[in-house]
Amino acid sequence: MRLRTQAILLLALAVPLALPSAQAAQEKKAKTIAELAAMHDSSSCKECHPEVYDQWHKSLHARSIFGPAEVGRTAATIKTTIENGFKEWPYSGVKNPEDVGIKHLMTCAKCHLPQLQEAEESVAREIVQNVYAFADHGDEKAKQALLSLNIGCTICHGRNAVVHKWTDGYPKPGTVYGSKDGNHDDPGYPVMKQSRIMKESILCGQCHGLGPNLELDNPTQCATLYGTHLFAYVPDGGNKTCQQCHMHESKLGHNMQSYRDPAMAKMALDVHVVAQALQWRDGTTMTPMANVTVELTNKAGHAIPDG
Repeated sequence: MRLRTQAILLLALAVPLALPSAQAAQEKKAKTIAELAAMHDSSSCKECHPEVYDQWHKSLHARSIFGPAEVGRTAATIKTTIENGFKEWPYSGVKNPEDVGIKHLMTCAKCHLPQLQEAEESVAREIVQNVYAFADHGDEKAKQALLSLNIGCTICHGRNAVVHKWTDGYPKPGTVYGSKDGNHDDPGYPVMKQSRIMKESILCGQCHGLGPNLELDNPTQCATLYGTHLFAYVPDGGNKTCQQCHMHESKLGHNMQSYRDPAMAKMALDVHVVAQALQWRDGTTMTPMANVTVELTNKAGHAIPDG
């Protein structure tokens, strides 16, 4: 009964943020990629927080639309979603890339670029144009445009820092959210306010998932980490947050890598290998053989892999 009650109480925290708030709907919307990037520019944070900024800049959060490495895996996946998804689904309204709008891109942007809700349809078209320009021709200007869109400081410490808006209020302009209230030495963000969830897993769970995005017209199943953390790890007695493992114990800070990083892999997995060499005799024929036993134990607070 205790575990069941705990799970129900935690579920009450799991409020999806994919739909725009009433306040966001009234704000001026970006018309171009450049305007949207400027609205959530993190460069002013670098002056006072150079180490944190450097950690973030190395992370996948800093290239959430372009993706890992030089190949632009995320951008390529967006193109695949358009070609093999939207264009093939009879009721999507997409016959050509030019037909893709914000409601379509939110399939990916719910997590990879949630601030796209603060843009006009022209931004969706511009993103698609740049995705195709880079994927098809390796266009450098297109790459830089896509790299300018990311999950920067003002996403986690701003628009996503408040979950229960009817009780805690809507994120305020010119305010950076962290672990305490006070003044903030930045002309663009002069106020610092405490976020109730800044050290809680639900901050990460907004993007790293409970499962199907059922609020979308065509729900997708992608990230489920927060779901397995919430309904398997916690009820089984686990008490670490995402931030504890991925930021503090890993010593990666705002880099926040996954199990592909050696430091994270060491924390997340136990691997034991036992190998035995043999000679198999079949009549006069001797054949070398090997018996290999691999024991792989998941020590993470969620399922592996994900996405």
